[in-house]
Amino acid sequence: MAYNDDAVLARLSALNESHDSIATAAQWIMFHKRHADRTVALWMQRLKDSSATRRLSLIYLANEVAQQSRIRRKEDFIIAFSPIIAEATALAYKGAPTEIHGKLRRVIDVWKDRNIFEAPIQNAIESRLDELDKAKGAPRPGFGNSPFTSNTAAAPPEFVPLISGLRKVQKLSAPLKPTLDSANQEYEKQTDASTVVPSAPVFAARLNGLLKTLSNAESSVSESIAARESLIAGLEKMLQEHKMELEADSKVLSQLSERKTEIEEKKQQVELAIMRALGPADGNGTETHGEDGAAQEPGRPEMEALTPPAMEEFTPPPPETESLSPVGDAGVENEADQALIGASSHSVPISSNGSNKRRRIDDEPEIPDMGADDGIDEDVAEMLKGEGPQ
Repeated sequence: MAYNDDAVLARLSALNESHDSIATAAQWIMFHKRHADRTVALWMQRLKDSSATRRLSLIYLANEVAQQSRIRRKEDFIIAFSPIIAEATALAYKGAPTEIHGKLRRVIDVWKDRNIFEAPIQNAIESRLDELDKAKGAPRPGFGNSPFTSNTAAAPPEFVPLISGLRKVQKLSAPLKPTLDSANQEYEKQTDASTVVPSAPVFAARLNGLLKTLSNAESSVSESIAARESLIAGLEKMLQEHKMELEADSKVLSQLSERKTEIEEKKQQVELAIMRALGPADGNGTETHGEDGAAQEPGRPEMEALTPPAMEEFTPPPPETESLSPVGDAGVENEADQALIGASSHSVPISSNGSNKRRRIDDEPEIPDMGADDGIDEDVAEMLKGEGPQ
């Protein structure tokens, strides 16, 4: 695409926070480095017309272009950005959320560590941002309300080395991804088999530039690894110290628990001895205590069983039999007559007042045979015989 204002504005409008988008736009801009002043002017114009998030993406683009220019020792864009970079960063910083403040601060710290801009320019950038923080009345953004803030004086002494190591890791890791992406893209471009190989001098110059890009990426990764190793070593040391203290505290806790149990047992023994020494005579109606010191309840009274006594078996006496023999006879003449009388009669039970009695019923006629009619009138005897059983 040919270089013109519309092409530059189109590139800037399509920019986002992804590394691929920033690296692609940076490569296109640096390819047209002879238009550096015009490109930076259009970049500043787009920055003023953009939102806070879009401004952050434009600052990332300026960071990528400036770092690549410093690596390749091409001062065109460094010179073009120097007069306006302080105003641009202040414009992106003003009114932005706290999260964007932290990201902008990290980019500016990287510029300072790698000497991207000259010291007066770098001081001017930091001064503008500090003035905005003072005007707003907010502290310099670090890690929010976490102990890893920029003010290490308020942090515990054991955290001071960790805070320094963590801040160093943050500074080195912020620009690492764009640097690696740029190096990888340049390597793929120069080693692509489909690309036409230029003349030997041009190809040698490109390879030399690729070598420098790879060296810079290697150096950045090495610095990041060293910083992370130092931070991890500090964390492991602190962790080991706290593990040892935890083990010591656990032993002390176990010892205290044993001593507490021992004293509890002695206390119970002393209380039991006191209760035994007092005895039951020290109080009327005092409760008795067992061996464990607990009050014992009085024994329950014995209660009479509610079950009625067993009934004795009652055998009624044999009924007395009255002789129905004729008047004047003293009794039955012999035992055979008695058996005949017993066989010819049976008894019927009669209930009277809950007791069983028996009444004898004889098969004999109601009017017994009186034998000889001693003294009975003949007419009466005939009448009695006539009323007998038919």
